[in-house]
Amino acid sequence: MSTRQPRPAAQSRSGARAQRRRVGLVAAVLVLAVALGVAVRMRLGPAGHPSSLDLPPLPPSAPTVALADFAGSEACAACHAAEHAAWRGSTHGRAGGAPDQVALLRAFDGRPIAFRDARVTPRREAASYAFVVEWEDRPREVLPVDGVIGGGHMIGGGTQGFVTRSADGTVRFLPFELTRQGNAWFCNTNTRLDSGWLPITASLSLADCGDWPPVRVLGSHARLATCQECHGSQIAAGSEARTPGVTSYQSLDINCESCHGPARAHVEAARQPDASDLAMPSLALLGRDASLEVCFRCHALKDALRPGYLPGRPFEDYYSLLLPLLDETAPVFADGRIRTFAYQQGHLWSDCYVSGSMTCTDCHDPHAQGYRDANGHALAGRFADGQCTACHPSKAARIETHTRHAAESAGSRCVACHMPYVQEPEAGTRVPYARSDHVIPVPRPATDAGLGIEVACQACHRNRSPQELDASVAEWWGELKPVPGAVRSLLARERGEGAAIDSLIAAPPARAAAVEFMALSVLLRDRLAPDMATPDRRVLERLRAAATSGNADLAAIGLAALHYAAASDRATRQFLERRAAGLGGAATAVRRRWAVLLGDLADRHRTRGEWDAAIATYYKALNVLPSESATRMNLGQTFAGRGQPDSAEIAYRQSLRDDPRNTLALVNLGILLAARGDEPGAIQAYELAVQIDPYDGLAWFNLGNVHLRAGRAVDAARAYARAVELGPALPNAYYNYARALINLGRLDDARIALKNGLAYRPDSTAVAALRELDSARNR
Repeated sequence: MSTRQPRPAAQSRSGARAQRRRVGLVAAVLVLAVALGVAVRMRLGPAGHPSSLDLPPLPPSAPTVALADFAGSEACAACHAAEHAAWRGSTHGRAGGAPDQVALLRAFDGRPIAFRDARVTPRREAASYAFVVEWEDRPREVLPVDGVIGGGHMIGGGTQGFVTRSADGTVRFLPFELTRQGNAWFCNTNTRLDSGWLPITASLSLADCGDWPPVRVLGSHARLATCQECHGSQIAAGSEARTPGVTSYQSLDINCESCHGPARAHVEAARQPDASDLAMPSLALLGRDASLEVCFRCHALKDALRPGYLPGRPFEDYYSLLLPLLDETAPVFADGRIRTFAYQQGHLWSDCYVSGSMTCTDCHDPHAQGYRDANGHALAGRFADGQCTACHPSKAARIETHTRHAAESAGSRCVACHMPYVQEPEAGTRVPYARSDHVIPVPRPATDAGLGIEVACQACHRNRSPQELDASVAEWWGELKPVPGAVRSLLARERGEGAAIDSLIAAPPARAAAVEFMALSVLLRDRLAPDMATPDRRVLERLRAAATSGNADLAAIGLAALHYAAASDRATRQFLERRAAGLGGAATAVRRRWAVLLGDLADRHRTRGEWDAAIATYYKALNVLPSESATRMNLGQTFAGRGQPDSAEIAYRQSLRDDPRNTLALVNLGILLAARGDEPGAIQAYELAVQIDPYDGLAWFNLGNVHLRAGRAVDAARAYARAVELGPALPNAYYNYARALINLGRLDDARIALKNGLAYRPDSTAVAALRELDSARNR
């Protein structure tokens, strides 16, 4: 299922926050104001700075797993026939594939999808599938379907999406998606209209769809919205890919090695009769958190710490599960219920996890995806009480005594009250996309309604108000299980209660790591500033406790906050240095998070124009990870914004020293040099960027800007043509391309370029230019 569009990362978080600190470079329209460069994520402190730490170098982190180590699922079938057969029929085994190998929810039979300004026709010719986009006054576009994602399997809202390989080698999602309920076409409008997922009708413009032009990529990407590595197996891009710069993948299903890791060595060892090491650990023997991590690779929002994750590499070195909770408008509430969009990471708030040992496979068969109880016994289906009563047998004796509903009624099912299907708020209400609440909460109708959460009881009792339902809950069950103090304080803060921050400071550290991370995030944002003279000692004590945690995210936020606010204090510096020296095998995971958190704080200062605070915080981030090219580049952006071009140039060149293949640093350097009048230097930077990565549309675009300013219309048009081919989401490239074409007398081509740009983003100057062209054609 293609999901996160509102946040470019993602995860968008695609995160969704996977690339939340990625910044694009936006250039001029027809008036030729050259692009403003901005950046990615940050992290050194100049030697002798009063808050600089003496930290040990990180151990080398050469990848231990490569694409050549994977064998594919068919290699597993000979020895694990039963498991392979169960997987093949599961939703993982049917999660996607080539269009002629996947059951399509709707035939590509030529019936058009009607937008207000375009007609899109799903077409099949033999084994070739495509969407043909036809406009009223622009050339048609043919978008081949290179893969299908999803099969509409999910009961709460099954969907199916399609991907195409773009000119830059990336595989991108198309905006035309299907929902199983009604076989209806829909698209995600959140980035354009903020209206959620809408059925496609003749009143909707194609440009209203957030994925038009196709911008959301399969796998991870430094600049584009991304679905990370979840909608396929062993997805790789850039230097990790089999063909550099081109997205590759083993398959579009979720294969055996997505969970078990690379199998080639295991397959080879199994063929040896005397092998003592089968080169693959059993997932059944994993501890609670390690087991969850296998599923959370895809079933949780997460922030990318570095590119290039493959199963078998240390997950914590590449992704963080708690960093998405850093923002004030986190995707979930303090109790874990979904505020905007999330997956099954609500499990981390559940008492079954926090106070018990529950893992995903206690309820879900890992191969067939059927339901089972904690003892491994198969259950009849998703609503079977055995999921709960295996651990809570007393409730099963006379179920109606607990549920207050007839034993065989829908209201007497455990999951009906404790794991209700809830529509993802960010999806809106027009397209079904409900997911089971994995927080496993106690229903609190009035409280839930006050937060805007769907009340579980109203799934059946729609004619009763939350207050009436709350009264019934109180009458039947009396005083409910208390809400943990930190959650209570955080929810009070959501409601705008002024004393909530003080109660949060006073509340003991939460037992749930996710809740404690959210609490520390609030304290960091609301009570701390760079190098404070007198920080709140209670907050510092809370941060010190977190810094000693065995959880990498909690340790990192404790260390980062202390470094940010109190590193000018000698005792705090010594504490930070001791902790860094004692991280052992967790050093890479913790310090990457530490640096990212400082980078996030620096980003906030930079966006507010607080240059000194931003620079100081970037230096601290670089103190933690000295060779982070992206951090150096962002530091350069800050110097540029502050009006210090010489310092900015030094930072960009240091960024390139750390990573000579950082084409975004080259583009930013080129923009700086162009603004200073160094045209040869700018051209050299852009040409080096496209030599390193011929698919970098941004570099081609800025190269065109230099040529256009200098009056070299032929060279400019050539560069812009390549830019719009590679990056159709750059409307300014179309506008400047039109300017170059006008200078060359190619008015019809200029008109098409203007229309293309306007389809992606309206611009008054471009509209005026289009009117002039139309007037000239009619004369």
